[in-house]
Parts: sequence; structure tokens; C-alpha cells
Amino acid sequence: MTTELRRLRNYINGEFRDAADGRTIDVINPATGEVYATSPLSGQADVDAAMEAAAAAFPAWRDTTPSERQKVLLKIADAFEERAEDLIAAEVENTGKPVALTASEEVPPMVDQIRFFAGAARLLEGRSAGEYMEGMTSIIRREPVGVCAQVAPWNYPMMMAVWKFAPALAAGNTVVLKPSDTTPASTVLIAEIIGRIVPKGVFNVICGDRETGKAMVEHPTPAMASITGSVRAGMQVAESAAKDVKRVHLELGGKAPVVVFEDTDIEKAVEDISVAGFFNAGQDCTAATRVLVHESIHDEFVAALAKAASETKTGQPDDEDVLYGPLNNANQLQQVSGFIDRLPAHAKVEAGGHRVGDKGYFYAPTVVSGLKQDDEIIQNEVFGPVITVQSFTDEAQALEFANGVEFALASSVWTKDHARAMRMSRSLDFGCVWINTHIPLVAEMPHGGFKKSGYGKDLSAYGFEDYTRIKHVMTSLG
Repeated sequence: MTTELRRLRNYINGEFRDAADGRTIDVINPATGEVYATSPLSGQADVDAAMEAAAAAFPAWRDTTPSERQKVLLKIADAFEERAEDLIAAEVENTGKPVALTASEEVPPMVDQIRFFAGAARLLEGRSAGEYMEGMTSIIRREPVGVCAQVAPWNYPMMMAVWKFAPALAAGNTVVLKPSDTTPASTVLIAEIIGRIVPKGVFNVICGDRETGKAMVEHPTPAMASITGSVRAGMQVAESAAKDVKRVHLELGGKAPVVVFEDTDIEKAVEDISVAGFFNAGQDCTAATRVLVHESIHDEFVAALAKAASETKTGQPDDEDVLYGPLNNANQLQQVSGFIDRLPAHAKVEAGGHRVGDKGYFYAPTVVSGLKQDDEIIQNEVFGPVITVQSFTDEAQALEFANGVEFALASSVWTKDHARAMRMSRSLDFGCVWINTHIPLVAEMPHGGFKKSGYGKDLSAYGFEDYTRIKHVMTSLG
């Protein structure tokens, strides 16, 4: 008996559509490795239609008052709560994540973030109007940028969709959003939910592959391109956008250092760091994957971390005892496995280092020690449940190792010495520094990095302002 595959569709100008030429992509559940749906493989005609719809809807949406946009976003947040079970089911099928953790760790923050941006819509700030030249009054207008082309990743498909559309809509922009080709299901459901609330054309979703995303960024209509993805993808977007001077918002890779000093409570640090490193199968650009430990506690720390890894479980979504599910796709499983297969002779696998089972894309929680600063696994993002450990001698060397990578998104410092924590937070070249914790995020605070981790901020008033432009208006008093 053949099970009929679910048919996902684009959402353009208030209606669901197949790709104009009928092409589709198989969508695989990473927990089983089996195809469960098809989604459109959108081409130029689909991109054109979505951009035309967003452009046509922009003037009216731009002219809505902040309070009107706030009401719309609050309705969206309420609808997300009402459809929480459906969203969770779609995301679990998308990603293979544990049901319980998706319910507790993703839906509530998403709803909170939408409500935050609903409030932010009414709190635009600018320099006070005044007379800066005799006989002239100047005012500052902060306006929406226009149509936004947005590309979301596969590690947090639902939440990253929220990070994209919520500030954009709150600021008065219209949106064309593309989910990853491996995780379209929850984004299509989001389109169904939002489509019942916003005017047609304000929010559009098109599914497809890299070529679809490329066509979106290169399209002449969008005023802004926003992507969360790999460094390679970000560089391609920036290059394409430069051709017609589009505004670009990039949240790319990470290689977060976790600097553990000798006065740290080892038991607590290991417990927190292991969760922050293995959560979501390490598929998080802020994950605590690169641990730097003072030499005096190195061996004790490694032994404790290896024990924590051996006690961490991965498995099917309905298993309430698991911390994380599978890697997202077969290519990602191959990438993670490749890093371990290519380890240098001086490295030691303290725990894990292998695939789990032969169904789905599961990988064991892994700890690797004995590494050097120039090793591949230290310099490049693994994006899997792999924590590396290095030893350092003093604060200066800790900073040298921590900053000695091309990424600069997130970091953490573990010490009881307040002055040292402040010195480190000043000198760590990362967009976020956590002290005695790692990975908590709140809607009010910005998320974004430096160097090859990209530019622009998600969340917070800073993220909201990224979706606006500033205009100076000067009028003569004569």
C-alpha cells in the first residue's frame, strides 16, 4: 500500500499555488529518512509573481499606522498559540526534533518575539526635531525599506521565519520568505495562519532551492535581502545584492568559544555546556561547541564532559528522554562524520564519534580533546553534536585561542572572578558574550555577529531598526 505524499504549495498574493512549471522537490523526514511530502521547486515565474504581489501590497501596508500593525501582529501571535499543536507537528516532521522540547523551547519564545515586535512597531525613535540651521526646521522620518526578500535556514525553520517576518511587518514592509528546501512544511503552515490576518500580498512564501533564493536576491524589486545561513551563502547574497545596491542583512556561521577558568564550578559548567553544545544536535550557530579550559582543570573537565556526553540521548521525536533529534539531512550527516573521520592523529575522541542507528540521520553526542588551534575542526563550523576541548595556560592565551577563528557570533566566559569576566567580555571579538551561562536569548536583546558571522541584528529594537530607513526633512520657516 502506497501512502500519498502531502502536497505543499507556495503562498502568493493570498492564495496557495503550485510552481508555475509544476516542478517539485521531495521533502524527507530526517528522523526516518523517508519522503513524506513534496514542495514546489519555484522558478523565475514564481519569484516574479511573489515580488509583484509584495510590491503591489506595499503602499497600503506602509501607510497603516503603527497601532494598526501592532494589532495585526498581536493577532498573529494569538493565532500561533491557538495553532501551537499544528505548528509543533509540522516542525517535528520538518526536523525530527523532540516533540516536548519543540513545544517548550520554540513555540513560547516565537509567540513572545512576535508580541515584542508588535510593541516595537509603536516605538520608533529618531533625533528630536529642531532648528539646526537658522530659519530651518529639521525632522527625521524613519520609514519601511520596501519589499524584503528573506531566506530562512533549516535548523530552526519556524523560529527563524519569525525572526524574519515579525520585524519586517512591524516596520511596514512586505515580505517574500523562502524556507530551506529541506524544511518547508512549518513555513507553509505559517503562511496559512498569517494569510487569514494580513491583507493579500503583504506576506508571501515561495519554496525552492538555492537557485530560487538566488533569483529572489537578484530580483530588482526587493529593497532588502535577509538571510540566515552559511558563510558561503551569505557571501553569494552580498555579491548578488551589490549589483543593484540592495540593503543586506546576514546572520551566518559561528564557532563559539566557551572559556572555562580554573575557579569555575566544574559540575555546573559541564552540565550547562553539554546542553548548550548538544541541543538541537549542535545545529545552532551559537552552540557551545569549542571549549577552552584552563590547564589546571583540563583533565577533570574533559572526563566530566565525556561522561555527560555518554549520558545524553538522541532519538525519535516522541521519546521524552532525548535531548536532541537527528541531523537535518543526509549531506549534514556526511559533513559531521567527515570532520571526525579526518581528525589528526593527536586528537582523541573521548565520547561518541559515530552515527546512531541506520534509520534517519542521528549522530552520537561527541567530545574530542587534544586539539590544536589550527586543526580543521577548530577553525571550521561542524554544525553537529560535537564539542571540542583545548587547553590554555593564562588569560592572554585564552583570548588568543578564542578570537583566533573567522567567526564572531557568540561566546561565553566561566569564572567567579567578576573583574576577569569583564576584561574577557571587553576583549572577546564576538557579538554576544555570556558569563557563566551559554545560549539564552531574549526578544529585547540583539543577536548578531562580526567578521564572517555576518552583519545586522536579529531581535531587539536594533533588529527592528534594520528594517527601516532614515529620511531627513528640512523646511524653511520663512
